[in-house]
Amino acid sequence: MSEKFEQISLKSGFMKHNGGLLVRKLSEKEFQFKSIITNDHLNSAGITHGGYIASLIDAGSGSAAHKVSENLTCVTVSLEIKFISPTKKGDEIFGFVKILKKTKSMVFILCHLECNKKIVASASGVWKILTRKPTK
Repeated sequence: MSEKFEQISLKSGFMKHNGGLLVRKLSEKEFQFKSIITNDHLNSAGITHGGYIASLIDAGSGSAAHKVSENLTCVTVSLEIKFISPTKKGDEIFGFVKILKKTKSMVFILCHLECNKKIVASASGVWKILTRKPTK
């Protein structure tokens, strides 16, 4: 499908405070997101903080769960992350999400982050679909 990236961090909150997140739909079961690393995302070693990497995966994967769930609110039930290689200031990180399965109440996801054609992190997770629409 390759739609243009859309800023999903429009309301105030954690991801907007941290620079926002751009997401696009690639197919019915695949999504992509991206972020550019700034000084605010670095740890004391000068590389991207693992907490920010985890937040990117959680927000990007959660956005995919939200979109495949007809825009219902989805919350993270579990998220397992493997940190593989570091990134630094100025790097553009791309996340790739694959929906493995969607039931009436759950979404099962695989995700990986890439930067400069290298895997940064990989993850698997489960999101719970809530029965209410998100608040505006």
